[in-house]
Amino acid sequence: MKPTPDQALSSVPQIQPDDRKMLDVGPLAIVGGCGHVGLPLGLAFARKGYQVDLIDTSTERVAMVNRAEMPFHEDDALPLLKDTIQSGLLKATTDPTALEDASAIIVTIGTPVDEYLDPSVGEFDRSMNQLLQRVRPGQLVVLRSTVFPGVTERLARQLEQSGRGDIDLAYCPERIVQGQSLAELERLPQLIGGATRRAAERAAALFQLITPKIIFLKPIEAELAKLFCNAWRYINFAISNQFYVIAQQFEADFHRIHQALREDYPRMQSFARPGFAAGPCLLKDTMQLGAFNHGSFVLGQAAMMINEGLPYLLVQHLKRSYPLNEMTVGLLGMAFKPDSDDPRSSLSYKLRKVLLLECKQLLCSDPLVPDPELTPLPEVLEKADLLVIGTPHSCYKGLSFRQPVIDVTATIRG
Repeated sequence: MKPTPDQALSSVPQIQPDDRKMLDVGPLAIVGGCGHVGLPLGLAFARKGYQVDLIDTSTERVAMVNRAEMPFHEDDALPLLKDTIQSGLLKATTDPTALEDASAIIVTIGTPVDEYLDPSVGEFDRSMNQLLQRVRPGQLVVLRSTVFPGVTERLARQLEQSGRGDIDLAYCPERIVQGQSLAELERLPQLIGGATRRAAERAAALFQLITPKIIFLKPIEAELAKLFCNAWRYINFAISNQFYVIAQQFEADFHRIHQALREDYPRMQSFARPGFAAGPCLLKDTMQLGAFNHGSFVLGQAAMMINEGLPYLLVQHLKRSYPLNEMTVGLLGMAFKPDSDDPRSSLSYKLRKVLLLECKQLLCSDPLVPDPELTPLPEVLEKADLLVIGTPHSCYKGLSFRQPVIDVTATIRG
């Protein structure tokens, strides 16, 4: 018997003929389609033979995609981009009229927070209002952006009240690791929160083209699941960072403790290494969860203080061991995570600000981040008296260093 979206945990069945017919009317449109979420998703659908229009406000990124050039690094994406652009299955545009012919629209626009770390719901609403002016009756609209809990149901009510209840609305959060999107999109289950049963079934039929399993939730459950996922990871990183600071205070080697705890002991295999917990999602989504809970999220708020304070604590530790005001310091790695070219919300930049106040000279380098203010690695290695690893890129592991090397993650030894 075919499972329904009313069942909280369920695999969706094979696509039925009527579902396939719904999907074949027009291309798939992805709003924010040239970004880190939208472009890999578009490539995943195009790989399955689906016609995809990527709609984006960045003329630069649109031009790059149409030239079959990746705007950022994503494993295995470039050959696929070249193939799908050449075949005509994928194209990018800044023209929003492409929405009108789409069979389904997936929204992947960013959802920022304000200076108080509260979600900017107004900005999201304005973007959605502009989008919905072009949506035609019967279209499927899928929200994939991280949204404040309750946004999907609120938008569904607004559509119903304005006489546009014939639009099928669903929330389907992304949970992929940036850089490994194409592999994970075809491996991980997809959460589906439909405003109606029909919307859930249509969204399930769409995503079943690229994912092995569908799990149905209520819209607010799917929204919270996304926030819970990132807050869980952020808090766990904070635990390791707090332990690292405690070990430092007592002149104990955290990494010896870490290795000893995990060796042949299954219950500690999830014990993370310390390091900068950053990027465009973890902190933001943790704070969104706090805002949703009326500002009461003690674990999340404590995790923010620990993770965001790590660059400052690291410099204070360095000052006790080295005369920083007499030294040229090299900071290696400015991306928010290893082997990424994305510097958004990277704590390496926060570390740079603190070091600029303390050391004689600071030289920053990253082989992947396209920042003209960065210094080439050979020059940093030649001039620096001390090296600090901000982001432990794989390319640093084979280097020989004449200077002391400070690495919180201990993936590199000087």
